[in-house]
Amino acid sequence: MTHRPEPGEFAPYFGRYVDLAPEADLGYALRPSRLAAFLRDLDPSLGARRYAPDKWTLAGVSQHVIDTERIFAARALRIARGDSTPLPGFDEVALGAAMPQDRPLAALADELDGVRASTVNLFASLSEADLLRLGTVSGHALSARAAGWILAGHERHHVRVIRERYLGT
Repeated sequence: MTHRPEPGEFAPYFGRYVDLAPEADLGYALRPSRLAAFLRDLDPSLGARRYAPDKWTLAGVSQHVIDTERIFAARALRIARGDSTPLPGFDEVALGAAMPQDRPLAALADELDGVRASTVNLFASLSEADLLRLGTVSGHALSARAAGWILAGHERHHVRVIRERYLGT
């Protein structure tokens, strides 16, 4: 599958996520869902844990990863298919306020696996030309392939956050 994106293919903010996925191939960077495997190894009672009173639960962080994956996969699809409509950003705070904070970790892991399988299939179905196509999101260029690399790194970022802040490891 496709090679790593160039800096001009995504907003500088997203470089921190792209950098967390060092693989040379997007297919390897996306498989499997690291968070889903991680959640399956945790005590189910940890899903309700918050590392601070105003922060999402561990289950809520997992739901955020699922929601973000769906949004970025939809962006990648639209860009890859040549939809030149400028796409808006999304308000993670507003989404977070409306998302469930108490779903069972096993259910979240299953959903993550399903969403990730769909994402992998989407990117595998795109040609190199599709993947290199640029669109505009929040006023910045975004290639379809960069959306995939952002997803891979975003998930890894949140696994790290869970380890450090929720579990103290």
